[in-house]
Amino acid sequence: MRNLWLASFLWAFSFGLIKGQLGGLDPVEVAAGRLLLAALAFSPFLLKSRQGMVRHGQVMLLGAFQFGVMYWLYIASYQFLPAWLVALFTVFTPLYVVLLSDLLARRWHWRNALAALVAVLGALLVVARGLPQDASWQGVFLLQAANLCFATGQVLYPPLKKQAGASDVVMVGWMYWGAVLFTGLVILVSGGVNLESWTPSAVWTLLYLGLIPTALGFYLWNRGTTRVTAGWLAVANNLKIPLAVVVAWLIFGEEADRWRASLGLLIVVASLFLAEPKKNKILL
Repeated sequence: MRNLWLASFLWAFSFGLIKGQLGGLDPVEVAAGRLLLAALAFSPFLLKSRQGMVRHGQVMLLGAFQFGVMYWLYIASYQFLPAWLVALFTVFTPLYVVLLSDLLARRWHWRNALAALVAVLGALLVVARGLPQDASWQGVFLLQAANLCFATGQVLYPPLKKQAGASDVVMVGWMYWGAVLFTGLVILVSGGVNLESWTPSAVWTLLYLGLIPTALGFYLWNRGTTRVTAGWLAVANNLKIPLAVVVAWLIFGEEADRWRASLGLLIVVASLFLAEPKKNKILL
């Protein structure tokens, strides 16, 4: 659970940085740059990888979906939503995690669903009343597609890791390269990279986002997914939401209701204790 907490903290700062420094850039270029940096950071761990080509292909395909498609859609949503609203609309990810997990296992855990629902309600407390004038429902739909990609990857990662018998660093490393290949192909089809639009501040922001929230953050997150149940994983998805709203208000100057954010965070944390507590209480 500590891995999920730390990853959530790292991601909380990403929303404001993307909107403020990278908002006007091509979303697939931003996604490809972040993922390439993350893939390079993990490449030394892949030298001793002993999985076969078929297994590597499966892991890379999962990475293309969970990281590549997700990042493309996620960053594109910033063209239609402010940073704090992007953070808030990731609130539906835990519901996708629970539903997909139970669907694949052909079972239904009402306690897990309740924990995810309470977390959703806690995060929704931070939402402003209706969409602001500078926001569009197109961004909401793009973000929900991104959330579904991320949730699917989280559910499929633990069993694939077990089948591959590989460490988290090896798994995540190959996943990054799968995402790089996907986003790189999209860039080639669309006509290449427009280097003139990249300012020095945008490049520095990309370096930070690629090496810290992306490389380190997703490693910690996927490592954490193998150590908690679906209920805890669903709830943990919303830890970053009140944190991100508070960061957007305090650091990046966006408008947010501090009391709603604080109360939402408290409810999200409290909902952790609803998710199969007897099995997971030692993971805090």
